[in-house]
Amino acid sequence: MLTISRELVDKIIAHAWADHPDEACGVIAGPAGSDRPERFIPMENAERSPTFYRFDSMEQFRVWREMDDRDEEPVVVYHSHTATEAYPSRTDVSYASEPGAHYVLVSTADPDNVQFRSFRIVDGVITEEDVRIVGG
Repeated sequence: MLTISRELVDKIIAHAWADHPDEACGVIAGPAGSDRPERFIPMENAERSPTFYRFDSMEQFRVWREMDDRDEEPVVVYHSHTATEAYPSRTDVSYASEPGAHYVLVSTADPDNVQFRSFRIVDGVITEEDVRIVGG
């Protein structure tokens, strides 16, 4: 189960809407070994595409090095889907390289019903998990 603050959920959704109609992406770092998402890190979609996202390789290198220096890890890896449901695509699965991370997807396809879902993706296997939102 992903336990995440209302503030971080709101930031992910706001980033998804800010980048719409392109997919938004980023990570939430937390203390290594803790499974606690704490530090919101919006990243640029290097593809600038409504159907695909990819972290810019230099930005990803910098962010991962910064997390390492702070004894953090990517607890959440998130991105948005702009025209489809919040479910990992085959491409999303192929790029899932953090087996310990929660993969959060937000769908902005329906402005009246934003989907926020979390998955574990390990060795190509997708497992949806419950999301518990805490705080006001």
